[in-house]
Amino acid sequence: MTSLAHQSRAQLGGPLSVLARQKKDHVRLDRLLQELAVTPPGDQEERVLRRIARLVFPHAFAEESVLWPVMRRVLPDGEALTLQVEEEHQEVNEIWTSLEELGQDDPRREPLLDRLTRVLQDDVRDEEDELFPRLQERVSVGRLRLLGVAWEVVRRIAPTRPHPVVARRPPGNAIAALPLTLTDRARDNLDRVARRSERLRDPATRASAALARLAGRIEMLPPLRMGESSTTSRAPGAGSLPPVEPMGGTA
Repeated sequence: MTSLAHQSRAQLGGPLSVLARQKKDHVRLDRLLQELAVTPPGDQEERVLRRIARLVFPHAFAEESVLWPVMRRVLPDGEALTLQVEEEHQEVNEIWTSLEELGQDDPRREPLLDRLTRVLQDDVRDEEDELFPRLQERVSVGRLRLLGVAWEVVRRIAPTRPHPVVARRPPGNAIAALPLTLTDRARDNLDRVARRSERLRDPATRASAALARLAGRIEMLPPLRMGESSTTSRAPGAGSLPPVEPMGGTA
């Protein structure tokens, strides 16, 4: 098997192929993580994190909805392979939720950011070196292109924020898609207004907070947890992750 990192776009099936689309997002994520590593805490760091979130969460949601069910059907060990990546996605959701609860001066923030970077990098390597080359061996270029179109459609209408309580698998994530996409993207627009307009900052911030509370209640609905694995579940109402040890400690 040849890693996606070492294949040209033509070898991956052309620009429509899901493999080429995945690699393009992974390259963008790598650049953003490099930028995050050299960005000091503050508003600029928050801007980089927002860009990462808007890339990572729709990307992962589309994988879980479109690609992983196919892999579980066509690969003999598809269940184990996709579960490993789903666990990485779940950890990203939980880390991000914890970051949102911390102030920029909180000493727990830096180790959480370090851990977030490592998990995202591991996720990319697992997908490019193992999952997608295996899929490439099993399905035709034509099907890779059809999957690419389906993945892109779902990615463009997927939630843009972390939702650690929601299932990482259908049918729970499929049921969650519409309401959480609406609340997430409305919050994105309100937050953008709050950043750009001093006059509208307070009402936009209050409206965004109200939508965040609504999304939290939606997440608790039992149907949204249908299909999840016990290793990727977070009980409703569970607290954030325990403090992450600094680099050099136990990961």
